[in-house]
Amino acid sequence: MPFSAEDFFAVFARYNAAIWPLQVAACLAGALAVACLPARSRLATLTITLVLALMWAVNGVGYHWLHFADINPVARVFAALFVLQAFLLAASGPRCRKLRFALAADARTVAGLALIGYAAVVYPLVGRMAGHTYPAVPVFGVAPCPTTIFTVGLLLLAPLRDVRWLWPVPLAWSGIGGSAAVLLDVPQDFGLIAAGLCGLVFVVADWRGFRFARHEVPAKP
Repeated sequence: MPFSAEDFFAVFARYNAAIWPLQVAACLAGALAVACLPARSRLATLTITLVLALMWAVNGVGYHWLHFADINPVARVFAALFVLQAFLLAASGPRCRKLRFALAADARTVAGLALIGYAAVVYPLVGRMAGHTYPAVPVFGVAPCPTTIFTVGLLLLAPLRDVRWLWPVPLAWSGIGGSAAVLLDVPQDFGLIAAGLCGLVFVVADWRGFRFARHEVPAKP
């Protein structure tokens, strides 16, 4: 690895200082995406995919290309992957007109909501308990790992076959970014590994023809 843990967290300190107050906007956008889930409408779907697209674009350009690349030349490849994911997310809403994110009384919803809650609430708490303090920390919505966990959580709430092209990059990053949990002492990123494994289990099960029964919660009028 071409950088140390100190270098890694120093990049986050510079990045968070440079983009402030975008962190606040990301948190509000994430809350908006979650608030749209009960609606199950076309507008809700477009809002959720747009929020995710903007998050991945900020991570790709702002974090990977403009900051992480200072200590890791491979970050430019990561930037390209994140921008690609942003494009796919932005295109998925208009392209797949039947796509809907929905809550249901099933295992996928439980897993999805658990990952969303982990990304937004538990992730920063685990980091704080590990001694990581702002601004030298990855922040929800503008840092790759919590953003990926949040994305996996939301994708689990959509028909898996309708979002199959949105899975490769998050699953790949769960392995790449998850390595920080061990190599850089970022214990909150064990949640990223768990998110990747969880997503992979559901995706493979769906691909193999196993259908999880869904009892959807009625949409808000």
